[in-house]
Amino acid sequence: MNNNVFLAVILSFAILMGFQYLYVKPHMEAAHSRYLAQQIDKAQNSAAPPVAQVLQDRAALIKETPRVAIVTPQLSGSVNLKGARIDDLTLVKYRETADPASPAITLLSPSGSALPHPAYYAEFSWLADDSKVPVPTADTVWTSGGGDLTPSHPVVLTWDNGQGLVFERTISVDDQAMFTISDRVVNKSAAPVKLYPFGIVARQGAPKISTSVVMEGPLGVIGGTLEEYKYAKLRDIGKAADDTTGGWMGITDKYWLVAMIPPQDEKLTAEFAYHRGDDKNPDMGFYQSDFRGAPVTVAAGASLSHTDHLFAGAKRVRLLDHYADEYNIPHFDKAIDFGWFYFLTKPFLFVLEMLANAVGSVGLAILLFTVILKLLTLPLSLKSYHSMSRMKALQPEMKAIQERWPDDKMRQSQEMMELYKREKVSPMSGCVPTLIQIPIFFALYKVLYVNIEMRQAPFYGWIHDMSVADPTSVMNLFGLLPFAAPSFLHIGAWPLLMGCSMFMQQKLSPQPPDKSQARIFMVMPIIFTYMLARMPAGLVIYWTWSNLIGIAQQWFIMSRDLARRNVKR
Repeated sequence: MNNNVFLAVILSFAILMGFQYLYVKPHMEAAHSRYLAQQIDKAQNSAAPPVAQVLQDRAALIKETPRVAIVTPQLSGSVNLKGARIDDLTLVKYRETADPASPAITLLSPSGSALPHPAYYAEFSWLADDSKVPVPTADTVWTSGGGDLTPSHPVVLTWDNGQGLVFERTISVDDQAMFTISDRVVNKSAAPVKLYPFGIVARQGAPKISTSVVMEGPLGVIGGTLEEYKYAKLRDIGKAADDTTGGWMGITDKYWLVAMIPPQDEKLTAEFAYHRGDDKNPDMGFYQSDFRGAPVTVAAGASLSHTDHLFAGAKRVRLLDHYADEYNIPHFDKAIDFGWFYFLTKPFLFVLEMLANAVGSVGLAILLFTVILKLLTLPLSLKSYHSMSRMKALQPEMKAIQERWPDDKMRQSQEMMELYKREKVSPMSGCVPTLIQIPIFFALYKVLYVNIEMRQAPFYGWIHDMSVADPTSVMNLFGLLPFAAPSFLHIGAWPLLMGCSMFMQQKLSPQPPDKSQARIFMVMPIIFTYMLARMPAGLVIYWTWSNLIGIAQQWFIMSRDLARRNVKR
């Protein structure tokens, strides 16, 4: 009997422990995770007014709240003492247009700002394991130690929760675009407190995007892998989260980036989310990137510190590489959308920068860079042009084969192949220069289109910004007629020059024996002219200059081969 009682006790204990471990604990952990997620959402939404609410002018909102000014060689703005948010930032070295008198780029704006600069801000704070423990929120008004935030003068903010916890934040900034946020929590109470560090970058509404080719939206390196969420994609999925150690996360534009960099040895949960706007303004929802760090316990009478970084500025590749080395940030340069040909695009960028610094002009650098590429690919080009020259010399024989068997396509093909084999030429030889140019073309396209160093870089004449399309149009005789051409008919002067150079190059090349193929080849310059009319002018200038160099090479080699054949006769 005693044995049965003992066994019943053991079984009961096992059942209770199993129930606790398999059911109660997971449900408590899930509930706790939901609570922390709700805290982050609350932190994001607490100062984000309903979209239906009347939004205010950005400048008026800034004046309404206590602030600490930000003054650096690259940035101007202020830190909002309500919430300790960095929500007012202007990039003083960059203008909205190529006109030097145009306004500087506005990067960050406070919550509640009206268009054209809706809410866009970064915030760092703490989450409490216990909902009864007050922690800083978006409505918390911090006290400043005084003075402006400059590269030589950090600012110190403090807030006392009234229950024994004192939060102290030191914000510093370098002379470029990196903020350092150092938090210290002092526990003067009699009980330990469990806290979670977190950070958030939030933006209201998706900006106008000129092309789907470039990545714009929330992104980050999670678990060593670049994760990208275009605005439309994040609207569809609503939320994506993953655990990681270190990394970075933020929101990117074509040229600008706001990114949080937590400690690289810290385990955290990173999240990308979209909060829909109201029914009247569904497109004015909030996009956010956030992270929740590992829990830390502040013992009674003790303190702890936690440091994060925030990048807010232009995506200059050398600057991103510098920060990646200094703070051990993984794949930070991939905030720039280099595309599939990353292995070409980044070296191209460095070479173009070096040439531009040497000659004093990005336009001349592109021309010089094209010559260098032509020299590097010269052996392949020479082989191709020699083969094309021999192909062109064989055209009378090819025409004779077509006339001998006009109704027997199979026999024509067989005789053509025998001719190619006997003369040791390849009908595909003319494709080699084009095949070589394809990866170069796409890599250079990315360099000119997404790299900040190429933004608003002028060329000679009417090209004032090589990162955008040629502004002239043949439809209004390049501005002589007083009307604007429709965008779908917009073909500028440089695309026309490119089309003419492509046509000249084709005339030098051997024509396909098939008449239908020959007609298709003759239409190609027209198609390419129309396609490139909407691409960056710098890319069209490169393509035109490359064609002209190719024409000179091709003409020289084919003329020399023809002279040699005449001498042999």
